[in-house]
Amino acid sequence: MSPTAELISGVVQGSGIGPLMFLIFINELAEILDRAGVKVKLFADDVKVYVQIIGSHDSNKLQCALDLLTSWAETWQLTISVDKCCILNIGRAKPPVMDFYIDGKKLPTNLSCRDLGVIVSHDLKPAVHIGQMVAKAHQRANIILRSFVSRDVALLVRAFTTYVRPIVEYNSIIWSPQNICDIEEIERVQRRFTKRLPGLKMYSYAARLNQLKIPSLELRRLHIDLIMCYKIVFGLVDVKFDDFFQLSTVVTTRGHPFKLFKEHSDVNARKSFFSQRIINVWNSLPSDTVDFGSLRKFKRTIKLVDLSSFLKCF
Repeated sequence: MSPTAELISGVVQGSGIGPLMFLIFINELAEILDRAGVKVKLFADDVKVYVQIIGSHDSNKLQCALDLLTSWAETWQLTISVDKCCILNIGRAKPPVMDFYIDGKKLPTNLSCRDLGVIVSHDLKPAVHIGQMVAKAHQRANIILRSFVSRDVALLVRAFTTYVRPIVEYNSIIWSPQNICDIEEIERVQRRFTKRLPGLKMYSYAARLNQLKIPSLELRRLHIDLIMCYKIVFGLVDVKFDDFFQLSTVVTTRGHPFKLFKEHSDVNARKSFFSQRIINVWNSLPSDTVDFGSLRKFKRTIKLVDLSSFLKCF
């Protein structure tokens, strides 16, 4: 056992009880900011504070919350990385004229920022995130083709699915694109890689996928959306069903009994949001093919459904 030590601030890194102690330590911050009238989201020591700004009163409310954050950090000897902080204005409304400060330092207003590995833009379009993600994926794919001495196709495809595909699928539920140009840009990663495999250069992309027995990246993202929808509908994840969906009140004998109601959306960002874009696909799943009995059965049987009508590129 390690010797006893007095901790003035923070918790010991790498300890078993450390994460629990840190949650107890930082939970007070969430309560303080909530009482200040702003919304707050925390992931470990990353904090996001946001509020709907309609007038100067809301701007003052946000600055007050930032002052409370600074005061709390000083009290508990926690340094705020001000250089990593920024202001992101989301929406069509004119951004507030007021500047915001943390510990006397003015925060820059950015058009996009990285949040837990996903780049969020001011217009909620995924183009910036997709551009950086695709560049990294192409680089990783090129390294595989240069580094592996073996030209065995099965080995190279296994390396691609292990080291490249996770890059273009990380958190795709959040940013999955609806514009054809963005979809094609992502698909080009797999299209280009498979074309450079030995003996497959002269085949079309569809023929290469069929021969390699791998789906398109767009189809995989659609499957990922359906799986997350299943988890939310059947309560397998710790999110509220009512925050995303409503069960359809239309009584019909056709299709499965778990159909969802789709609200009308005027804003493109809303139409592209997960809880909107997946409903038509979910409601179309045939009950005679898809097994809703368990997640494992659902994952297996949705691969048997022809979803080509919901794909924009191939």
